[in-house]
Amino acid sequence: MRIGVPLETATGETRVAVTPETAKKLISQGHRLLVQSGAGVAAAASDAAYAAVGAEVVDARAALGCDLVLKVRSPSAQELEHMQRGATLVGMLNPFDAEGLQRLAAAGITAFALEAAPRTTRAQSMDVLSSQANIAGYKAVIIAADRYQKFFPMLMTAAGTVKAARVVILGVGVAGLQAIATAKRLGAVIEASDVRPSVKEQVESLGAKFIDVPYETADEKDAAEGVGGYARPMPESWLTRQRAEVAKRVALADVVISTALIPGRPAPKLVSAEMVQSMRPGSVIVDLAAANGGNCALTVPGQTAVQHGVTIVGETNLPALVAADASALYARNVLDFLKLICPKEAAAVNVPLDDDIVAACLMSRNGQITRRST
Repeated sequence: MRIGVPLETATGETRVAVTPETAKKLISQGHRLLVQSGAGVAAAASDAAYAAVGAEVVDARAALGCDLVLKVRSPSAQELEHMQRGATLVGMLNPFDAEGLQRLAAAGITAFALEAAPRTTRAQSMDVLSSQANIAGYKAVIIAADRYQKFFPMLMTAAGTVKAARVVILGVGVAGLQAIATAKRLGAVIEASDVRPSVKEQVESLGAKFIDVPYETADEKDAAEGVGGYARPMPESWLTRQRAEVAKRVALADVVISTALIPGRPAPKLVSAEMVQSMRPGSVIVDLAAANGGNCALTVPGQTAVQHGVTIVGETNLPALVAADASALYARNVLDFLKLICPKEAAAVNVPLDDDIVAACLMSRNGQITRRST
């Protein structure tokens, strides 16, 4: 089968869907791999590295015109023009982008969005959300340490003692847990908040203090448990108490890293303008939810702004700032997914709809949107 790997054209996107490591494995399975020239350069993978494992280095038209196209982001309208009707596309296609999915369906593309994979044990090796969120959590702390004009660890020097930075993590999913672990390694004092009571033990095992907001009703507790590893919208009664508790911690924080997301919805507002104003000048907020509107009311998506003396980082694609490792992990996720639809030596893509992972990821086929309702 001809498998194409085009250069990503989305602004700021530096990742690539196939690395030389996974390219070698695909070629060993009998597939012909066509990689657009420059596709991996930003992720430290040269054209020569792909050629050395047997891939063909081609132009954009040839890479996009393959039977199976592997991407990081959904193709643009211009890219779709070069894709053949009936081709298969695998990537992070945003299952909640109805307009984008309609374009793929209209182009006759069989599209698989890897973000839609169920959060089950069997699907863990294909979990692109977790692999990329892990990197985002790490990078958020590194950015915060760079922007914060003081040390993270406590230091005792001949010139006096420097206090450790106080870090507050809002949202304790994969990104939040990695942020806690990274900030701890840098010597910060950490507190973390999440609506799900089940994460308290994980937070404390990493050396952070959990900001506990008790539940007063059964509805509050049920919502807090979430679905599929994600939080659900919480009742306003609980949110009011949480905001008050978090506001106290934010006012004392040197760094706030917010990671709270609800799939298919705008990011919940956890840090109000008043909370930003209560922080000390020189403090830093890194908002990992910026692409979905931000957890902070003053976040400007795609920009770093200073408000009330507080630096607010609204970077919308943190994994792309660690392109080599982000691509390596993503490419392995893609490779594992291909085992379900593209067996060794296969001449065409197979779509086994009785496979729960394949069925969940399938977004369009035969000109129709097939995405499962949520």
